Amino acid sequence: MDRFHLESKQLGQKFNTKKTDVGTGFFRLSETDKTLGLHWKSGSLKYRDFELLSEGGIAKLYSCFDENLGRQVVYKTLHEHLSGDETEIQRFLREARITANLAHPGTVPVYELGRDREGLLFFTMKRVRGRDLREIIKTLKTRDPHTHNAFPLHVLIDILIQVCQTLAHTHSRGVIHRDLKPANILTGEFGATYVIDWGLAKVWGEPDLKKPVMAKHQNCELTPAGRHYGTPLYMAPELARGDSHIDARADIFGLGNILFEILTYRQLLNGQDITEIIEELLHKPFPSPRDIAPENNIPAELEKICLKALEKNRRNRYQTAESMMEDLLNYSKARKTSISRE
Repeated sequence: MDRFHLESKQLGQKFNTKKTDVGTGFFRLSETDKTLGLHWKSGSLKYRDFELLSEGGIAKLYSCFDENLGRQVVYKTLHEHLSGDETEIQRFLREARITANLAHPGTVPVYELGRDREGLLFFTMKRVRGRDLREIIKTLKTRDPHTHNAFPLHVLIDILIQVCQTLAHTHSRGVIHRDLKPANILTGEFGATYVIDWGLAKVWGEPDLKKPVMAKHQNCELTPAGRHYGTPLYMAPELARGDSHIDARADIFGLGNILFEILTYRQLLNGQDITEIIEELLHKPFPSPRDIAPENNIPAELEKICLKALEKNRRNRYQTAESMMEDLLNYSKARKTSISRE
């Protein structure tokens, strides 16, 4: 029995496994003009053909079909054992509502928030067909020729510029992401780029439920359940210290961390546990990208941008996403000018 059918069996009749190819290609009049009956289905009842896309320690993502609108969507729900966890419930609701209200081309549209027949929370959103930046960078590290052709450095910089644009918008709305990392950057069709997973977002002026408490032996690549400080390997220093005042510059550090991986194909921080990572983050100098990966022929201008975004003292970083984006745009323009003259 494969993983999808095993999950479907465990979750019961809600996850009907009848297959459909509707909503995955061209429009069909038989579907777009289909009559909506007087006894139409609402809430979670209108979704069918569930197929597991991914599963983490906190939630599951399914693709499914919306019978009323005739389209494929993504259905996100908490694990059942977290259904009574107040911190995870708040985080789940925050992610759905913040993402829905940001309403920017760089965020995934949210369609519905509700509870299923068992009372479990869910929300649905646009089905984006693409790859996350973490997967892309890992494949680039293997020197895969197809990925190198699809994602040369200038394309990755264009992706990061789009991320800066999205964050400039969210910061103008008083929202800080706090968990920026390659896995939360999704590249879709036709050059679209999305910033996902807003469950740890900080709204300026609003207090958190609890202060950060870090477990020593945890997976430092994952956002831990019940926490508010983000993924340990991608934290800004002020998040690691537990500073009471967190602003948009924490996201600037995250952008610098992502740029470091784009340039080197390596993580900025390394450590066996949270104690080692925090020590490196707070007290050791960061390596320069060109020293770490000389074989990548990293442009000096991009290294300078990266290191400025990664300043441990936030007063020395870029102060806004717009200012970092401006330097990235200037690099891109200079590169294009140089190519046109050759």
